[in-house]
Amino acid sequence: MNLELVLKFLKSIAKNNNREWFEKNKPVYLEAKSSFDDFLETLHHELLKFDEALAGLNPRKLAFRIYRDVRFSKDKKPYKINMGAGFSPGGKMIQEPGYYIHLEPGNKSFLAAGMYMPDAEHLAKIRQEIDYNAKTFLKILSDKKFKKYFSGLDDFDKVKTAPKGYPKDHPHIDLLKNKSFIVSHYFTDVQVKDKKFVKQVAEVCKAVKPLNDFLKVAME
Repeated sequence: MNLELVLKFLKSIAKNNNREWFEKNKPVYLEAKSSFDDFLETLHHELLKFDEALAGLNPRKLAFRIYRDVRFSKDKKPYKINMGAGFSPGGKMIQEPGYYIHLEPGNKSFLAAGMYMPDAEHLAKIRQEIDYNAKTFLKILSDKKFKKYFSGLDDFDKVKTAPKGYPKDHPHIDLLKNKSFIVSHYFTDVQVKDKKFVKQVAEVCKAVKPLNDFLKVAME
């Protein structure tokens, strides 16, 4: 496992984002990809110590493809300049809470957790659970271990007015306006290269597991 190699490759592809360069450097990519998969395998082992729901996963199949879908994008660069993977009981966080690890040079690596863009049915259930059990939800967000890594929900995806069925003066209207329920913790390149990085990521995941558990119950 050599995450320094991963960052080095990603830095190179950011400067040479074209098929000719990629094909010429395919062996370097495959080495970096293998190293990232080694990291995911080791991380999976650490996650199983506190999240048994992930037991059925093959960690070497959790990485997202490096090829970009450019069909509907103005940016036609063919490759991503990051490597990412999603850990959730069903695989890659498809309509279920989980952990997302993202490696990108320039101190842009991060661990995200929670629920990203739930469909209408699941979104309604999450809002209802927050409405009914706001005390429990707020306790999770204010826990010492959680606050060590997160300042609260990522504030990037909200409706402008009160969601249907909730008054504008609802005491927790700011939480209910969210369309995603995600938190993120960033890492520096120095941290990513450190031998203790896997343990560090696992520690952050452990701190955020109660949020995932709350959302999972809400969506059932």
